[in-house]
Parts: sequence; C-alpha cells; structure tokens
Amino acid sequence: MDEHHDVLIVGAGFSGLGAAVRLRQAGRHDFVVLERADDVGGTWRDNDYPGAACDVPSHLYSLSFAPNPRWSRSFSPQPEIQQYLQGLVTRYDLAPHLRLGHELVEARWDEAAARWHVRTGRGSFTGRVLVIGTGPLSAPKLPAIDGLADFAGTTFHSARWRHDHDLAGRRVAVIGTGASAIQFVPRIAEEVEHLTVFQRTPPWIIPRNDRPISALEHWLYEHLPPTRLAARAGIYTARETLAVGMTLRPRLLDAVAAMARGHLQRQVADPALRERLLPDYRIGCKRILLSNDFYPALARDNVELVTEGIERIEPHAVRTADGVDHPVDTIVFGTGFEATRPPVADAVTGRDGARLADAWADGMTAYRGTTVAGFPNLFLLIGPNTGLGHNSMIYIIESQLNYLMTALSKMDEHGIVAVEVDAGAQHAYNEGLQRRLDGTVWNTGGCASWYLDANGRNTTLWPSFTWRFRQLTRRFDPRGYHLRTAQEVTSACPPQTPVP
Repeated sequence: MDEHHDVLIVGAGFSGLGAAVRLRQAGRHDFVVLERADDVGGTWRDNDYPGAACDVPSHLYSLSFAPNPRWSRSFSPQPEIQQYLQGLVTRYDLAPHLRLGHELVEARWDEAAARWHVRTGRGSFTGRVLVIGTGPLSAPKLPAIDGLADFAGTTFHSARWRHDHDLAGRRVAVIGTGASAIQFVPRIAEEVEHLTVFQRTPPWIIPRNDRPISALEHWLYEHLPPTRLAARAGIYTARETLAVGMTLRPRLLDAVAAMARGHLQRQVADPALRERLLPDYRIGCKRILLSNDFYPALARDNVELVTEGIERIEPHAVRTADGVDHPVDTIVFGTGFEATRPPVADAVTGRDGARLADAWADGMTAYRGTTVAGFPNLFLLIGPNTGLGHNSMIYIIESQLNYLMTALSKMDEHGIVAVEVDAGAQHAYNEGLQRRLDGTVWNTGGCASWYLDANGRNTTLWPSFTWRFRQLTRRFDPRGYHLRTAQEVTSACPPQTPVP
C-alpha cells in the first residue's frame, strides 16, 4: 500500500533539507524526504574529492533560518558543510521524515485524484504536492571519447571519487580544468608519479582570500547575532555588485580580469605556460574560479599541462590530436554535470502523460524558476534560470522556499487541490528572461560554457540581481495560475506576463 503524505520532497541536499526545515517551522509535519543515498548532503555528500571546499563565503553559504555561528574558515571545506547539513537533521528532528535509499524511479500526476504517485526503489508514495530538490549538480557528466570503454586502467568522475584507489606512484590524467579540478589537482599532484592535466579552455582564476575565523569572531557570532547578520549582509552586498558587470555592463569586469592576470603573472614564471593559461574570452563568461595553489601545482616537475584536443583513449594512454600518446593508468574526470538535461526530468510525468523531459525537449523553462505548465502541484528548487554567476545559491533556494510555503498556505486557505501555471504566462516570463540574458556576459563573452544548452540557449542562470528574484518569489500570486478546488471547479485566472 502506498505511503501517503501531504508533501513529498525529492533530494536531501540544501534544497530538500531547507524545505523540510521550513515545513517543520511552520508546524507542518505531514511530509517525507526521499533520498537516493544512505545519507543527506546532496552535492556536498557526493563531492568529497581531495581539497573540496566552497567558493562562496561560509556565512553566506548557510540557511539564514538555520544559522551556524561556528564556521572554522571564511571558505568552508566540504566535510564541514556536510556536517552542517547532517546537523540540520538532529537540530530540527528531521530523521522521522527521511526515507534514505529511496531513489526516485517514477513520479506520475493523477489528474482525477489530484495527487502525485511516486515510485522509488524501495517503496511507493502518494502526495498532494511534489517538491523536486535534486539540483543541477547531481548527475556527473562524462565526455564521449572514443576508446574510453577499452581503457585498461581505472576511471572515475570527481563527484564519485574512488577513495579506495591509491594514487601514490601512479600516472594520472585529469580531464577538465573547472571548479572541481582546480581544487583536487594541487592535492593529488603531491602524491602521484606523474600528472597530465588536459585543458580545453583555461579558466579565469583570482586569489582565494581564505582565512581561519578567530575565537573572538565565533564568540561574537554566537552571543551577539547581529554581528553575524552584519557579516552576512556585507558579504551579500559585495558579491551582489558583481551583477552589474555580469548583467548590465560587462566592461566593468575589466578590473577583475586585471586582478586575475596579475595573479597568473605572480604565480607562473614560465611565459609559455602563462600564455596557455590565459583565457581569450571575457571574464565572467564562464565561472570565475578561486585558487591559490592551482597554478603552482601546474609548475611542478611531475605535472604537465596539455592543451591539444583529445582524439581517443588507448588502453594505456590518452592520445591527443597531434598524435602523441600520453601514458596513464588512471583517468579522473573533472567534467561537470548534466545541468541543462537533468535526468530527474525523465522520471516525472505530468497531467497529459508527457514527461518533464519532453516538455523541456527544446530547453528547460519554468515560471519563476519554480513551476511548469502541465505539471500541477510540482515545485522545482533551483529550477531553470535560477543559477548564479556571482552570489550564493542559498539565497535563491530560500526565495523559492518562500514561494512554496505561501503557495501551500494559499491552497489550504481556499481549499485548492491543484495549482498549475498557465502556459502563456510561463512563455511570456521566459521570453522576458531571454531578452535580459541577451546582453549579459554569459551570452556575449565569447566562450562555450555549461550555462548554455545544446541549442545555445542560456537555461541555467538568473539574469539580474538576486534581490529581484526575491521580490518575484516573496509570495505565491495566483494570477497566472489555473486553480482547482475540492469541489472540482476549475478557474483560470488571467495570465500574468511579468518581465523579470
């Protein structure tokens, strides 16, 4: 027999646990969190590679309604963030609501009953509302390279790190130089016999101003909360100013580019290596990275940077387009995630029997990044065009949680059993988004990035200040939605066509 709850949450990372905490704080206890793994944490559970850490300051990378005054450093390492997320379970008594080891197999909307039927690998559930909190960084992306299946050594993605595979004394290839690679490359370079780093496009890198948080600061943040709030507000404001350059005046980022060039100049003495590490696209087009040790790692005697394209994988080597075989016995992929084609979309079926993946065949879209036409009572956390290139995703998550919680209250208050965004309202909203994205650095900066889908459309990033997104999602507005009451009466409210 199916287990029924009012709200079903998929994913136990920041989004899913944040939703669970908000529900508990609102006195709502009829919900479950379905998590595929045997522990909570999401991306911070999975990405436990050597050197994993956050590139958003700690005080901004935690839930405002579940503060942590005792971060050890200004940029938190992965184990500490994972401990914070695990601590939420104890702090807010979430354990009874967790269903660990329950990987989503299928979620299907039942129009007649106005409820979701969810099947997992270990049981089935029904619920009035379905919240998808799996996030865009949950499915590792592997490149399609000829010969990979015949490689005789060991391969793994950085988000599935093989801690049982000792790298000491090995010849290792790292494919990719993104946010994960620049953190683990310096760590493994110290233990491997030889490290070959394959770079397709160099990233812009600026100094990582990390430091321990002092005992005095810990005391102030714990006993005088306004000091912690002031620190959080200061960090938020400073990072928010980057949105001006990224979304309105890309040339304002030239000062950041000068900082990055100076960082490269100071850390890499070899002019030939420096030239290969200097990007030829506008800073901000791809994610700006923070590191103090990646460049020095590339200058080690046992490390080689290869910028030729990879032609194929041989059983014991990586062959590049110039015909050179680079002998390796281990390949580590730092190649990112399926951000524009999330696998969870294949498992979700809406009102007319269409999968979410079908609705997104031409690119992901949602209304205010949260609801999708044809999928009643479905709320996405970190949905399409909610990603950021300049500030903390926690702020976006909390904004969407406001939207979710006020929607639940509206449904209860008016006896609404189903809410579904109007297709016209969703289309108009996304046309406005794309117009705003046209002039941003992500669309005009001259690079190929994971922000863009296969059609070259930016379906991942929010094109403005984060406080504007907070305004749009501060509360659920029924205009632009079709509502169905318990009396089976359908009312179509006038579509809303906001421009973000």
